[in-house]
Amino acid sequence: MNSNPHDTTIDRLFERGRSHNGWLPGAVPEATLRELHRLCGLGPTAFNAQPMRLLFITTEAARQRLLPALRPANVAKSMGAPVLVVVAYDTQFHTLIPRLYHNPSAGDAFIGQPQLAATTALRNGSLQGGYLIMAARALGLDCAPMSGFDNTTLDAEFFPDGRWRSNFLCGLGHGDPKKLFDRLPRLPFEDACQVL
Repeated sequence: MNSNPHDTTIDRLFERGRSHNGWLPGAVPEATLRELHRLCGLGPTAFNAQPMRLLFITTEAARQRLLPALRPANVAKSMGAPVLVVVAYDTQFHTLIPRLYHNPSAGDAFIGQPQLAATTALRNGSLQGGYLIMAARALGLDCAPMSGFDNTTLDAEFFPDGRWRSNFLCGLGHGDPKKLFDRLPRLPFEDACQVL
């Protein structure tokens, strides 16, 4: 990471953090992926359940398996990413709560409640997906989160037993600044917030 004293955390994570469309050559070491996963686990989730699951696609063979699930507009930036992460969630996350939470029986609330389990897994897995983006940026990586793919096709290929389900994709690596678009507008406070 840049050691410039003006390269603040807010700059890295938000001001200069962008969704990239192209990539510079260079692999992402497995040690970095392991640290990324570790950092994601430190953020809060309901019952400390940590339902997010990550499939790191790094080989050409795995990319070819993914290709049929991609929408055409996302093929280039997906296939060119040094790592493409399938951010998924575990539909049976609650079975691990006894290992993760101070009340081992808390997971019992999800038994026989598939809709509650699915909603909780998706919500908290998405929350962890946000942590993934911030942690990757903190580690000096660039990201390209996207939802332009067919979940059913992807899940049938990579998660055929149905326990894991895909949420979104995220390219990881060092982005090519020449392929960035200008930053798009953000909603002003008045359009997006209320204070009561």
